[in-house]
Amino acid sequence: MKNKKVPIVVIAGATATGKSEIALELAHRLGGEIISGDSMQLYRGMDIGTAKPPVEDRNRVRHHLIDIRDISEPFSVKEFITLAQDAAFDIYSRGKLPVLVGGTGLYIKMTLEGTILPDTEPTDSLRAAYTSLAEAAGNNLVHDILKSIDRESAERIHPNNLKRVIRALELFHTTGKTIGEHNSSSKPEDTPFESFTVYLRGSREWLYDRINRRVDLFFEQGLEEEVRKLYENSLAQTPSASQAIGYKEFFPYFEGRETLDEVREQIKKSTRNYAKRQETFFGGMCFNHIMDAEKDRCEIKVNNIEKLLKNSALCDII
Repeated sequence: MKNKKVPIVVIAGATATGKSEIALELAHRLGGEIISGDSMQLYRGMDIGTAKPPVEDRNRVRHHLIDIRDISEPFSVKEFITLAQDAAFDIYSRGKLPVLVGGTGLYIKMTLEGTILPDTEPTDSLRAAYTSLAEAAGNNLVHDILKSIDRESAERIHPNNLKRVIRALELFHTTGKTIGEHNSSSKPEDTPFESFTVYLRGSREWLYDRINRRVDLFFEQGLEEEVRKLYENSLAQTPSASQAIGYKEFFPYFEGRETLDEVREQIKKSTRNYAKRQETFFGGMCFNHIMDAEKDRCEIKVNNIEKLLKNSALCDII
């Protein structure tokens, strides 16, 4: 199966653009199954704050890469690429169409490209050492170390983005390659997929309004209780899940340092900033079709995507 092109439909866009609803209806019509391209929906118990598809939707159309990890478990881009590709191959082998939907642009891009990431040993001690150094001497010193071995990456990464700075250093220490050298060698000659990609995009004002209203809805649905239960299960100490927007903003509240209203506003702000970063990332990708997320209801959007698919190269192999 991995030696032939596998058809895949991708529905991408920033948070709150309506991706999941469109992907669900499209997959249902085309006899497809959905692969979640969200870096946090894979964690059990993180339901409301990740806008995880409800059980009835998952019963209607089979979903993959949802509820596959406990919050205590780390998860990497490499793991996602492997699992997403395997899911797509499996879906197609059973005569169904893979539909990849999500807003984690890096996951989606690398999956479609078939990027091969290197096997590296865990570097908890290395990460802890650089983190301690930053705490003792400042982020700029750690950034200067990166600059001395990988100037190109250091120029792209701000000193205060300590997590990315340390990741770049880890890659060099474990593989002997800079990010640029790794990217050049990790791209395969050809992608394993024949893809049809749709990007949902709306105006900034429209998107921010939807984000604000959705966060309010999350609170009505019981987000505080959900996060509190996870917090009591050591969410703040987890390696990956603790970074989730909509969850980490509660930590100061549980520690008595902020009010619930302040948490709500911070989640809205963090989500808006994240949406802006998503738009920037997707803006650098090529899509078969860019769709106005503000225009038309879901049914009409799905009708339009179906028409576009019938005129695409994907139609011949679906």
